[in-house]
Amino acid sequence: MELKAPTRAVESPVRFAIVGCGLIGGKRAAALPPGSVTAVCDLIPQRAAALAAKAGPQCVATSSLQQLLDTQPDAVIISTINADLGQTALRCMRAGRHVLVEKPVAISVAEIDEMIDCADCNGLLVRAGYNHRFHPAFQKARRIVDSGVLGPLMFIRARYGHGGRVNYDKEWRADPKLSGGGELIDQGVHLIDLAGWFLGDWTRIDGHVGTFFWKMPVDDNAFLYLSTGSGQTAWLHASCTEWKNLFSFEIYGKMGKLHIEGLGGSYGLERLYHYQMLPEMGPPETTIYEFPRGDDSWGLETREFAEDIRLKRTPAVGLKEARAVMQVVATVYRTTKSLNERLALSE
Repeated sequence: MELKAPTRAVESPVRFAIVGCGLIGGKRAAALPPGSVTAVCDLIPQRAAALAAKAGPQCVATSSLQQLLDTQPDAVIISTINADLGQTALRCMRAGRHVLVEKPVAISVAEIDEMIDCADCNGLLVRAGYNHRFHPAFQKARRIVDSGVLGPLMFIRARYGHGGRVNYDKEWRADPKLSGGGELIDQGVHLIDLAGWFLGDWTRIDGHVGTFFWKMPVDDNAFLYLSTGSGQTAWLHASCTEWKNLFSFEIYGKMGKLHIEGLGGSYGLERLYHYQMLPEMGPPETTIYEFPRGDDSWGLETREFAEDIRLKRTPAVGLKEARAVMQVVATVYRTTKSLNERLALSE
């Protein structure tokens, strides 16, 4: 669905407000120009006050979404727990604000469909917060793929995992009412989004989730098999029983391969390996890119959204892409539930 031109034209620097003042909200605020944040909102007043102090004297700290909207921001960044993302976004959109909503954007396809209708009717821009696309290794990989040197893409193999922490199974992510699911809707959605970015739309969605270690009513591992209409395939595994933090994303073309590993920090130095096949086959020509300067993906994505608004441009990662990801999540959860019910009947 094509979005109409925004009803709120923005010629001067974009004014932002932020809902959710935790780690991610703080990263978004740090990426914005000084003086551009009109208000921050959090259910914990002390967190809102702390972030407002960093944002500058013009910034209002509040626990009221309406008070935040009353400061007349052009756009609102929503960094709440999963269950609150969609409805908070809708309330801001109904007030005429553009929104950047952190992944997974909502916890159901129906909720995202409601957001699509609201954005279309009101000419508003919505960016889905899938910051991994803006990591330097992925930006470089995108340019290499687009150059054509890998040839037609065949498949993707990716793994993403962490080992949790003490009492991880007592945090909000372990409560399905707050999170909408487990590891699949947490880290798994990044892999689904990235794979779709390179391969396109999925015509086959298969996979299952399981809870192997953590004592919680949501999944701690997700295993996915996705394919496009032309047979391009993605094998994806997301885990919170990966005792050594891991990120590995391999893109296979008919003439070469890219391998991204690490995301910085506890995931290790971010690297991109480019293996280019030679006419005589044998060992490939290998180029290794390293990105030791840290992760500016949050800043790049946030600034890209500001440009979307200034240029009245439909975000490249918007509700269409978020819906496609959530469709995969919903299908895999539904498939797993059906499988478990059949197994229970057979016992």
